[in-house]
Amino acid sequence: MSAYLAFLSIIGAIFLGAISPGPSFALVSRISISGSRAEGLAAALGMGLGGAVLAGLALGGLTAVLQQAEWIFRLLKICGGLYLVYLAIRIVRGATAPIGAASSEPSGMGSVFRSLRTGALVQLSNPKTIVVYGSIFAALLPQDPPLWLMAALLPAIFAVEAGWYAAVALVFSAPWPKQAYLRAKAWIDRAVGVVLGGLGLRLALDGLGVRLG
Repeated sequence: MSAYLAFLSIIGAIFLGAISPGPSFALVSRISISGSRAEGLAAALGMGLGGAVLAGLALGGLTAVLQQAEWIFRLLKICGGLYLVYLAIRIVRGATAPIGAASSEPSGMGSVFRSLRTGALVQLSNPKTIVVYGSIFAALLPQDPPLWLMAALLPAIFAVEAGWYAAVALVFSAPWPKQAYLRAKAWIDRAVGVVLGGLGLRLALDGLGVRLG
């Protein structure tokens, strides 16, 4: 396989993984409809940064370390799962709280930075992503990859992750999703909380060695 084909194959595989529904999609969509477009785009940027960090760790060989030291991998799963559960609890507890007219007003830099940080932390919360990236690299990278390929991978992965979630943010920050959210805020927040909490609980239990079903 040529280096160019390997590059396209890796980016294609990562794009397919990015667009699959999960906690990242639930979080970015909720931030976008409950906050501002700037906050949604900041969360998307955080997703891209988190993805680039995980890809860099996979390229740096952390995948092999996690596979050899299983206890570290399990600990990361537990911590990541508990973080998602914590986010879920916060969302559900605030489900009935009014959000006022903030949906039509610009947010401050503090809330934008908070969205960026939350997006990055959610992306980093699942250590399985490192293993997925490592598996893709192991399967598709040439045996002796050229320098340009290694240099291009991280920016391209950032662009894929941030670009997809930016598209999600743009769609959900449009006026009609916001209006629908305002009408059904309590139910939507509870649903998002259940999704995040369920995924987080499953990740934490997996780290503890508990199998569900």
